Amino acid sequence: MADNTPESEKILVLDFGSQYTQLITRRVREMGVYSEIFPCTIGLEKIRSFGARGIILSGSPFSVHQKGAPVLPKGFFELGLPVLGICYGMQLITKSLGGTVAKSKDREYGAAQLQITNKAGLFEGLADSENVWMSHGDRIEKLPDGFETVASTGNSPFAAMQNSAKKIYAIQFHPEVAHTPNGAKILANFAKKICGCSGGWTMKSFLQTEVERIRKQVGKDRVILGLSGGVDSTVCAAIVHQAIGDQLTCLLIDNGLLRKNEARQVMENFKEKLHIKVRCKDASAVFLKALKGIKDPEKKRKTIGKKFIDVFQREAKKIGRVKYLAQGTLYPDVIESVSFKGPSAVIKSHHNVGGLPKKMKLGLVEPLRELFKDEVRQLGLEMGLDETLIHRQPFPGPGLAIRIIGDVTPARLNLLREADAIVTAEIKSAGLYREVWQSFAVLLPVKSVGVMGDERTYENAVAVRAVTSRDGMTADWARLPYDVLGKIANRIINAVAGVNRVVYDVSSKPPSTIEWE
Repeated sequence: MADNTPESEKILVLDFGSQYTQLITRRVREMGVYSEIFPCTIGLEKIRSFGARGIILSGSPFSVHQKGAPVLPKGFFELGLPVLGICYGMQLITKSLGGTVAKSKDREYGAAQLQITNKAGLFEGLADSENVWMSHGDRIEKLPDGFETVASTGNSPFAAMQNSAKKIYAIQFHPEVAHTPNGAKILANFAKKICGCSGGWTMKSFLQTEVERIRKQVGKDRVILGLSGGVDSTVCAAIVHQAIGDQLTCLLIDNGLLRKNEARQVMENFKEKLHIKVRCKDASAVFLKALKGIKDPEKKRKTIGKKFIDVFQREAKKIGRVKYLAQGTLYPDVIESVSFKGPSAVIKSHHNVGGLPKKMKLGLVEPLRELFKDEVRQLGLEMGLDETLIHRQPFPGPGLAIRIIGDVTPARLNLLREADAIVTAEIKSAGLYREVWQSFAVLLPVKSVGVMGDERTYENAVAVRAVTSRDGMTADWARLPYDVLGKIANRIINAVAGVNRVVYDVSSKPPSTIEWE
């Protein structure tokens, strides 16, 4: 008998290097169906063991004719699962099953009008004509045997095809992007009507499943959690505590790179609001000594990560026999830190994924590893956590060290803390704190001439960064009101000794990252 629980209804997204792969997964989850991304090199057995109800093949910057282009594992179609190929995925299905893929005379990129000729299957409930978003240089010239054309555009006579008997579907456009207004309906038709998923996956069902999984993994052993006080570690602590109670001890390592008064606030929140066992270790001197003279951002991250593990291990021994380490690792951390097949590159290392030294003799408990940031917030609210804790803006593991360009010193840290506190205070005062994804100050490695009290100054410049985003994977610079920016700049220059210039960062991600380092 088939397992019809929400947790068993999964869609696997096979990644061929598309910049939109994460969006596919998000769109599927938004309809209440659990989905995960796997690299296209995963192999048939791992695909089979995942237990998906269906598979989506992502796009790719490759051409199927290009040397080294990613391919499907041998025997893929013998799995017998419903398949949806998107863009490169469609071309790969066509080539693999004997159709013809050729270089398109005109690259089709941008908005296109899709004319639907058969609505049975993917296009059920859609209009005869739909706006879609194209991005491809190859196109289908001949369909594989057993397939029929179900939609076309002016430049793509085979813009969508299907073999309904084998439940194999393919589309040349991208349904996951906002530029395809009814793309979510297409993905829902595949996940629900074709694959038979009910759409019952919720944060409540995730919570129940994860609590049981943690209990089974941990048993009667003890767990330690490295606390930052941010949303991720807070929700991670709450869910682990719900699973195993006082078997969990949280440890806050004050690395000297935290924001103003942050260590004190975190301790108060965990003791008084969450009632979770917590200890604090002030290791500021250790971290600052290790960072002395280091300017390269990757070296900063790796130095902080290594030192954190060293300090954490020493402190863990003082607690007693601990077998597991709980971490608030999120899906974007995993995606950015692990390069999948294709052009997806490692942008920067994250402090809590990859690179954990072999000498670290603790098993990992990562209940949030497959969640996006907004899903973590939903989970926290589902658990009844205080909204002030849940809606805190993200803060990087390496802390203020990667918001100081150049040397990290006590004096520069103190300067940045004061400037950053002003940014946060003014953003909150303007009622914008929850409208922006992140807002913070960055200390630049430049000085400029200014005038204060009729005297020449030559002091530091501070950049203000504020972005809007949904999950941190992409972000746009926030259009803060001029009067808010004016108040921030005025307060920083007047209240923070050593700063005489404030600039505003108007770059988006991509091409920039949210953090400067």
